[in-house]
Amino acid sequence: MTTHKNLLGGPEPTHLPENEDAYRMLGEESQAPAEVAAKHPTFSLAWAMLADDAFEAGRVVESYAYARTGYHRGLDQLRRAGWKGHGPVPWDHRANRGFLRCLAALARAADAISEKEEAERCWQFLQDSSAEAYAALRR
Repeated sequence: MTTHKNLLGGPEPTHLPENEDAYRMLGEESQAPAEVAAKHPTFSLAWAMLADDAFEAGRVVESYAYARTGYHRGLDQLRRAGWKGHGPVPWDHRANRGFLRCLAALARAADAISEKEEAERCWQFLQDSSAEAYAALRR
């Protein structure tokens, strides 16, 4: 593996740990996101999927709750991975996508329930963490 020195002086990118069992449950076992979240409550991707499904069904408050749960679980994992409250969380790292999707879902749901300041903070946090995720998820 090649490592590159960060020439900008900022923190190194944070990469969350993979959870192969959770991915397998969602993929080849075709288990529902709620089952995966119950078995792997720290797996943000399951919470993001629940948030997206609830939002699309018009259950905005439920979407907000799912997104907030996945967001906080992701923050806990980021901190354990060495993240100090800022710095890149790359979209191209598969394990980061659940957290980033929860952050976008939280922004979207916050906006829908008129929590405008929270929505703006979340969108800014997403953009600061990963411009690529922001471009992919901002709808």
